[in-house]
This record gives sequence, structure tokens and C-alpha cells, in this order.
Amino acid sequence: MKEITRINHIGIRVANLEASRKFYEKLGFEFIAGPIGPEPVAIMEHPSGININFILNTNSDKSENVLMDIPVKHSGYTHMALEVTSLETVEDQLEHHGIEITDGPIVLPDGAAFIFVRDPDRNVIEFHKPGKR
Repeated sequence: MKEITRINHIGIRVANLEASRKFYEKLGFEFIAGPIGPEPVAIMEHPSGININFILNTNSDKSENVLMDIPVKHSGYTHMALEVTSLETVEDQLEHHGIEITDGPIVLPDGAAFIFVRDPDRNVIEFHKPGKR
């Protein structure tokens, strides 16, 4: 479909709005609204235009991500990848905010490099510095 122009937003089910809000504020996201709607939903947006909807109806207190942390591999979205201009700067900022890098850096033959972190609900976030194209 040529009509698709970009991803409008990412929906993430979270257990605690305040914990998620504080975490994503450290990544530069700003709180926009919420909770609103029947689910309910809270909205944060990054100055780059990336929008996240926090779905606030979780009924589980599990500390593992069922798509990433258990031996049985379920279908579904496993992570989001945020493209960055400097992986070294991101690493410094993560350290400054006390956010643990859970994997990487991984460097590909074309020079692309990436690291991974987890949010308070164990959702995986990749910071991706593209290589030479």
C-alpha cells in the first residue's frame, strides 16, 4: 500500500504509568495526555515525532516479557528500534540516568551498531546507529 507514510504511534501495555513516564522522560519523551479513553491510554511524544501510547489495563504482575524472556517463543512484536546519530552519546546518557544496557553493543560488517535496554515492564528498546549504505 503506497498510502502508508510512516508509523503513527507505538502502543505499549504498562503496569505503572508513573514508572513508565519517568523512564521514557529520561529518553527525551514528553508527556502529552492521559489517562484517557476506555482502555485507558496515556500519550508521550519525542521531539523527533515518535509517539507512544501507554495502554494502562495490564492485569499481570509478571516480571518477565513473554515474547523475550521465556523458552517458548510466542508470535508478536519483540522490540522497537530507535535510530540514533551517536551510539556513544546514547550510552553515556543511559549511564547518566542509571539505565542498564542489557545487550550490545553489536556491530555489523557495514558498521551498523546497536544496543538494547529494557523499560520498567521489560519491553525491549533498541538504539540503532545505521551503517554505511
